[in-house]
Amino acid sequence: MENLVAELQWRGLVHDIMPGTEEQLLKEMTTTYIGFDPTSDSLHIGSLVPIILLVHLEKFGHKPIALVGGATGMIGDPSGKSDERNLLDEVTLEKNVAGIKGVLSRFLDFNSTAANAPILVNNYDWMKDFSFINFARDVGKRITVNYMMAKDSVKKRLSAEGEGMSFTEFTYQLIQGYDFHHLYKTHHCLLQMGGSDQWGNITTGTELVRRMNGEGAKAYAMTCPLITKADGSKFGKSEGGNVWLTANKTSVYKFYQFWLNTTDVDAEKYIKIFTFLDKNIIDSLIAEHQEALHLRVLQKRLAEEVTTFVHGKEALEKAIFASKAKFSPVMDEMLQLDDETFFDIFDDKEKAEVSKEDIIAGLDMIAALAAKTGFLASNSDARRELKQNAISLNKEKVADDYIITEKDLVKDKFLVLQKGKKNYYLIVVK
Repeated sequence: MENLVAELQWRGLVHDIMPGTEEQLLKEMTTTYIGFDPTSDSLHIGSLVPIILLVHLEKFGHKPIALVGGATGMIGDPSGKSDERNLLDEVTLEKNVAGIKGVLSRFLDFNSTAANAPILVNNYDWMKDFSFINFARDVGKRITVNYMMAKDSVKKRLSAEGEGMSFTEFTYQLIQGYDFHHLYKTHHCLLQMGGSDQWGNITTGTELVRRMNGEGAKAYAMTCPLITKADGSKFGKSEGGNVWLTANKTSVYKFYQFWLNTTDVDAEKYIKIFTFLDKNIIDSLIAEHQEALHLRVLQKRLAEEVTTFVHGKEALEKAIFASKAKFSPVMDEMLQLDDETFFDIFDDKEKAEVSKEDIIAGLDMIAALAAKTGFLASNSDARRELKQNAISLNKEKVADDYIITEKDLVKDKFLVLQKGKKNYYLIVVK
């Protein structure tokens, strides 16, 4: 077997690793699982790392299992949380589980017939008929409270101010640990991977495997670092909130722009983590980038690779076209965009609405810039900018006496105003 651990280490994807894990992965095809928490009906880019780990596992000849936590989702993982989470109702949970299964199926072929074909499981399937008494006898008996209390996820909650930790959340690590035992028994799963905040839960699982399966039972653990930005801000969020892996929650254009706008420091880190480019290619890209930072070589390649991985080549090409259209000196390319993408490219720009009646009657440019929209502070500001030939309508310069009519509407509903080169404003006509 090729050395998967060495590959993950140079990419910055190894945080903690249990002794013997690397040797096991080098010895034979190893079945490995990662869990996904169904707190939403989709996954955001924070979940890209575990998805990528599963893909790496398959590429290196190992057998990946993606576990959707239909049961553990009912409890709520306390790891990294300062307060008790609201419990999801069963209807919401079922919808979320189905959504996550759909996302994971885009990256892993669960219908493959290969020896190391990926497997998709839901822990609700084996937990739903487990009685409390049987769980307390068969699982609770194996792990001491002292052992559970020593976990960071428990200690932090118990020592912090607030309401502490409920028994429900306290049992979470036992339920996750039982998942490992179940997969060990049914699929000979020997390794669990996850984020560094999961180390306590994962090692509880390795302990349960050993204690519930007698002498000779082996189980391993490996975690990856939690991804951060160089400035300390949270990774995976934009000004509009989470960046999702489904286009109905985050458009492909916005997804592409998220990666394109990465800082130089972060791009150098992320291109190792979020792409499958080999070391030689990445090293040459970093060197090329350092020679001409303004060309943003790393950001462009990062955005292309990740967008293709998540949404496909055709969607990437549309996102690139939309990016070029936005900065084109004429409207021709922008007119080729669908309405949603057209609106997306102005998502971070100032917007205002005017009525269709105003346009039919004829809207003068000064009102369009000030009184009707508030884009500029006053009519006098609007008049001054127009006199200085600084204002464009639909990318064409206009004078202060220009009257906007229906013929100026883009897609029968938009007007694009521009002050100088960088200040865009969008009027939506309703």
